[in-house]
Amino acid sequence: MTDDVLVVHGGTPLEGRIRVRGAKNLVSKAMVAALLGDSPSRLFDVPKIRDVEVVRGLLGLHGVKVTDGGEDGELVFDPANVESASTDQINVHAGSSRIPILFCGPLLHRLGHAFIPDLGGCHIGPRPIDFHLRALREFGATVEKTPEGLHLSAPNGLHGTKFALPYPSVGATEQVLLTAVMAEGVTELRNAAVEPEIIDLICILQKMGAIIKVHTDRVIEIQGVPKLHGYTHRPIPDRIEAASWAAAALATRGHVEVLGAQQADMMTFLNVFRSVGGEYEVTDARPPKLGDPGQEGGIRFWHPGGELHAVALETDVHPGFMTDWQQPLVVALTQARGLSIVHETVYEQRLGYTEALNSMGANIQVYRDCLGGTPCRFGRRNFKHSAVIAGPSKLHAADLVIPDLRAGFSHLIAALAAEGTSRVYGVDLINRGYEDFEAKLADLGAHVERP
Repeated sequence: MTDDVLVVHGGTPLEGRIRVRGAKNLVSKAMVAALLGDSPSRLFDVPKIRDVEVVRGLLGLHGVKVTDGGEDGELVFDPANVESASTDQINVHAGSSRIPILFCGPLLHRLGHAFIPDLGGCHIGPRPIDFHLRALREFGATVEKTPEGLHLSAPNGLHGTKFALPYPSVGATEQVLLTAVMAEGVTELRNAAVEPEIIDLICILQKMGAIIKVHTDRVIEIQGVPKLHGYTHRPIPDRIEAASWAAAALATRGHVEVLGAQQADMMTFLNVFRSVGGEYEVTDARPPKLGDPGQEGGIRFWHPGGELHAVALETDVHPGFMTDWQQPLVVALTQARGLSIVHETVYEQRLGYTEALNSMGANIQVYRDCLGGTPCRFGRRNFKHSAVIAGPSKLHAADLVIPDLRAGFSHLIAALAAEGTSRVYGVDLINRGYEDFEAKLADLGAHVERP
């Protein structure tokens, strides 16, 4: 634990420019999709984060040759020699990622069998794999439970099906897409997730030769094809990381330009950011000219001075306010005048991080009641999934232990905004989703150091 700590000297506004690369929630799924091709795939703008390392390792275990391309952040995947991996080898990776579940469809197509170890990931709620397993069984897979995990096979191949999700789960939608594209016949998925990362995955699969129609009302139709080829793709930028730096700028009364951030995928966040009192400006890309290297477009975020305003918000599936946006923003809401209300409707245990903020001087109360009008699965189920934030509160330094990825970045923002010196333990967990975050902090003028 002593090696995994960051000393943060707070109270300095973040000022400067950083860049975000491909979305964490897309890149790892794009890497899995390369398993389906009969020729190499090429993916650009891949961030150097822990989740990418995990998927790269899992692909290597299954015989996919993964190499660095000529461009920084470029990966090339050659799936010519896909093979089985031992359960022991897979289990080495199991504790740090939930990605193995998405290998099932592609491996069933390529090998006829697959193995899922016990799954890791952030502890923000059970996030059961029931949706995944139900979908795979609908396609014709059989599932055998063993002490080390789940063994899947498809003795009669995989076939298209009609399937309705009880909740528009991103992971289950990805599972259906990665399985249906080569299943015999037509698959119709109802109540599908339609996040930008899902649409970008569909774009990748379409490049590979898939036939996928996105209808209205969350209906996706996939016509199975006998084979797919490789892809070349540059993913959408990470809208979660962009919003996290925006919240950091607001909480520290700073000014941060996030190169690569795109307005279209962040419209809901931008509306709330402005309602709180933050300002932003979308900056267009400037192409290179003689004597001018040009510049990538992005979004500038800043605190304009004066007081911030309390807001009421509810997280929801796209196009609602993203659940991964709420933790960083709540830190900024501790500095807003009045009572802000946050109703978390996606993950039932995602407000535990507020205890640490209260230890720093914040005034946050969490409730089991649904403090909002959005239909919620957690009402009357004894989960504290609503929060009331009273502000403004003067934050002071504290020793913090990071519980999960997004809460971890929120703790980091709070330490940056607080007066005094904080010690943040478990910061290596942030590397799961934020590339070179310590170097970016240095670029923004933050005073942080490893002890």
